[in-house]
Amino acid sequence: MNHTHQDTPRPDVRHGHRHHEAVDSQTEILDLDAEVVTEYTDAITAWLPLRTAPREIVDLGCGTGAGTFALLARFPQAHVTAVDSSDEHLQRLRERARAEGLQERVRTVRADLDQEEWPDLGTPDLVWASASMHHMAEPDRALRKVHGLLAPGGLFAVVELAGFPRFLPEGAPEERPGLEERCHAASDRMHAAQVSHRGADWGPKLVTAGFTLQGERTVAVRVEGAGNASVGAYALSGLRRIRHGVAHTLSAEDLAALDRLLDTGGPHSLLGRADLVMRTERSVWAARREN
Repeated sequence: MNHTHQDTPRPDVRHGHRHHEAVDSQTEILDLDAEVVTEYTDAITAWLPLRTAPREIVDLGCGTGAGTFALLARFPQAHVTAVDSSDEHLQRLRERARAEGLQERVRTVRADLDQEEWPDLGTPDLVWASASMHHMAEPDRALRKVHGLLAPGGLFAVVELAGFPRFLPEGAPEERPGLEERCHAASDRMHAAQVSHRGADWGPKLVTAGFTLQGERTVAVRVEGAGNASVGAYALSGLRRIRHGVAHTLSAEDLAALDRLLDTGGPHSLLGRADLVMRTERSVWAARREN
């Protein structure tokens, strides 16, 4: 399974525009997301209805480790098994673990969780799956797998995103208001068949898989871009990737306006705007294996 956590399309052909010569990798976007929303991730880990502090945690579809490191910080006695299908993501996670002196508390496992047989992931007290469940080809089977994996009384936290974040005001850019929403709509149409479980209500699915639902909440994420270079970098990286996926579906006027925003050397660059605000939502379901 290829965990494209931010639901951005893969680049297709390379265009000759100077500002499109290098499209940021999924790894870089995941790192930016982790940096920008760290406060909200910490709030979710603090909210989890745990009976006792977990000692063994599995992070399913860990990406570059946003959840892994938040959980290690929240639970200083815990060890985390970080699972992903991307060697690049896992390598980045291991490098950070070494840099922070946490390598003894982290185990990485490369695995395609769409396969019927999963590797040995131990018997965790907590399983965390952030922006990964909706990428599963058969998520109901994966939920049952997690139920069998957890220790009795253990908790499963499913965190999902409300699509890719928005950054521009509704009336921007001035010559093509609503451009960002049109780009996202085009991207959503392309993803509809590929990611059919995005936006699902995971509560009933968890109950059907044998869990007892312990709580559900939605967190509104809003991070001002003024004085925060990471927000601008995130907006630029994400819209670059969307541009490469949907360029052929946009009008000439929209494509030209988008290119002006992505031209970091031009007067209309995203990076020069003082009105960028990262806006999205995180929804989380907490479910327990009772026995």
